[in-house]
Amino acid sequence: QVQLVESGGGLVQAGGSLRLSCAASGRTFGRYAMGWFRQAPGKEREFAAAISWSGAKVAYADSVKDRFTISRDNAKNTVYLQMISLQPEDTAVYYCAADTSNSDLYSYSSVSAYDYWGQGTQVTVSS
Repeated sequence: QVQLVESGGGLVQAGGSLRLSCAASGRTFGRYAMGWFRQAPGKEREFAAAISWSGAKVAYADSVKDRFTISRDNAKNTVYLQMISLQPEDTAVYYCAADTSNSDLYSYSSVSAYDYWGQGTQVTVSS
């Protein structure tokens, strides 16, 4: 079992920045890949970023590339999503997810690849 708790969301103006955190507990954090997804009202959950167990491999959706940075601190059991140059279209509930079946990145952009999810944190970007 893995428990994931996101934090760091909030209201920010366009062009602003936020850093999301996801604290994990349960199974050994440093052994599996992690991802961040987001879901805007009326839309499907979509992939944002993923990171391998060691942090050596990362992947991003085209829509967030060069603006978002995913990282992890295995000593703190935490994964981060640094977001800069936020735009209104980034408004969504952001979820972190764990792929406990894999330590590397496999099918990382697929919702179905992840077996544990946090409750989400709201990010609202005003224009």
